[in-house]
Amino acid sequence: MFLGLRTAIYYVDDIAKGRDWYSTLLGFAPYFDEPFYVGFSVGGYELGLQPADAGGTNKAAGVVAYWGVENAEAELETALERGATRNEDVQDVGGGIKVATVRDPFGNIFGIIENPHFKLEGE
Repeated sequence: MFLGLRTAIYYVDDIAKGRDWYSTLLGFAPYFDEPFYVGFSVGGYELGLQPADAGGTNKAAGVVAYWGVENAEAELETALERGATRNEDVQDVGGGIKVATVRDPFGNIFGIIENPHFKLEGE
């Protein structure tokens, strides 16, 4: 059962410049700032920045939306059973958060995220 949008990732050529630009655009600093990922909490949703893959072979050319699920492994298998192609296996990215991506039958990258910490504003 999909629970809704959780995270949108933007790939940037320079993570520091991306962090600075989005900090200016949003009007606040990120809550998470590492060379491999910068995360902003925007109205209860995650806007993330990741370094662009120089080869571009296993990353989206733009934004990847991650859809919230209760069990990333189970939903990855369901997506594969329904005709998706594995793009990135389930990865534990820390704090009990797990992510994976698949390509839909049309070549789009579809993100899955299991985040036990995610709460909508007002919950």
